[in-house]
Amino acid sequence: MPARLPVWAREIIAAYESGAASQFVLYGNLHDRFSRGNGSLGSLRDFFMEELLARFDVVLSYDLGNGVRVEKGRELFGRWPGLADANALPKTTRGGIELLTRYFRYGANLAALGQAAPRAACIVSAADLVAGHGPATHELSALALLLREWSLDPQLTAHPLATFLLTENLNDLHPLLAGHARAARVEIPLPGEAELERALHGLAPGYPQALSAFSHRLGELAAQLRGTTLVSVENQLKRAEYEDRSLQESQLTGMRRQLVEAECGGLIEFIEPHRSLDDFHGQPLLKRALRQDLALWQTGEAAAMPKGYLICGPVGTGKTYLVECLAGEAAVPVVKLGNFRNKWIGSTEGNLEKIFRLLRALGRCFVFIDEADQALGKRDTGSSDSGLSGRVYSMFATEMSREENRGRVIWVLGTSRPDLVEVDLKRPGRIDVKLPVFPCADIVAAFDLLAALCARRGLSFSESERAELEPSMPPLLTAGAAEALALKIYRIVKADRVTPVEATRNCLSDYRPPVAPGILRAQIELAVAEASDLALVPDVFREMAAKSD
Repeated sequence: MPARLPVWAREIIAAYESGAASQFVLYGNLHDRFSRGNGSLGSLRDFFMEELLARFDVVLSYDLGNGVRVEKGRELFGRWPGLADANALPKTTRGGIELLTRYFRYGANLAALGQAAPRAACIVSAADLVAGHGPATHELSALALLLREWSLDPQLTAHPLATFLLTENLNDLHPLLAGHARAARVEIPLPGEAELERALHGLAPGYPQALSAFSHRLGELAAQLRGTTLVSVENQLKRAEYEDRSLQESQLTGMRRQLVEAECGGLIEFIEPHRSLDDFHGQPLLKRALRQDLALWQTGEAAAMPKGYLICGPVGTGKTYLVECLAGEAAVPVVKLGNFRNKWIGSTEGNLEKIFRLLRALGRCFVFIDEADQALGKRDTGSSDSGLSGRVYSMFATEMSREENRGRVIWVLGTSRPDLVEVDLKRPGRIDVKLPVFPCADIVAAFDLLAALCARRGLSFSESERAELEPSMPPLLTAGAAEALALKIYRIVKADRVTPVEATRNCLSDYRPPVAPGILRAQIELAVAEASDLALVPDVFREMAAKSD
């Protein structure tokens, strides 16, 4: 078996030649380009015809737009007595699948009679449109059963027959096919570094100017482009070569972000990490714990890394900001999930499949899920949403448990209501560390935060002014509230031409907290209860939680 073939192709060959499977459900990165034997790139169809199915006598295909087509062996196929007209193959779905089934039976009958039977293969493109995971109908179920029969009928599996059902997402396919035990499910992943580098070597002669800055270090370029498709990479090279310019290292991060976001159609977005933990005000013990983890990560101690963090704390305490600072400190991208839910049956699950494929291909990254109590679904939802929330929960639980992701993909869940996140999602092995984020513990910390935010706007306070203003600071000031207060002070200074101390005095005199104190205290108590390590909880908040017990 050629070592140059990708792992998924070698998996298909091994399963077919060993007799373990004759039907394959291929899903994932189907519409990309693939390295061919001559070093160039081709479509998946090219790869099938030149690599996987080169030894087959007849190769047929079916898709909704073109109906049945003969990709190879037209003369041999035309000898079939049951074929009325080789030039008028059916285009209707039922007619096309039935014709293919009859031809496969013809080959099986020849073999049973001891005659030479053509080695036949069939590719059903966009199989989810032929027999998809939509509202159940007799027609859909009948088509799914016919397709499944190709791998179940002993007569059909007794002679050389290989069938391929192609679907971008496994969850888009009819359950009779997606969960079929006799079919091998094979994921075509996004290209890894080795595949990207091999493709770049094949492309290099055609794009000398575009690749001139990386002519002797294509491996470095491949590492920078992880998570992109070969189609996207080739298109960028075409554009650069046409414009007579070379790709520059300084452009790669932005280019990768743009390409990945475009491929995902808004399902994810990158948060650019321009900050570090030095920019996160207060909570030194929390920052120290995070820096210890990052030091392990940077030295390759992946086994010591948590799979995920739960960042919990009241509204406005800076949970999202902390994630940005954490990512900047680690110098890795933060991927934030967009709206992956869809009203169409199976689409939400399909969107999650696409997101998970991308995350596995990206390399090291943080995956941030804000409002995790709402986004991650529930184990038991009854019939309120036809079980969608439960399926979303199950998919997240499975993905977050993958041991191979440790040290590569770190999940970060943000929520002010950690009690509403399913217990199984918060357990070790999915979320190993729970980090509480709190408002300012006292008026000294509150003024320190406000003064720091004002200083970013060019406003400062003397020691005497601090002594005057500090006693008026509101209790339990959050980072979000302090940011709004600093902005208001700056606006008054500029609009009314007053000093910073006058503007601050005016703002504090009529200050109203954005979150009701009762809600804020309840959310603090939840954060204390969830904390993995009480050393991360200031004494004042431990006492507050103890009094409420």
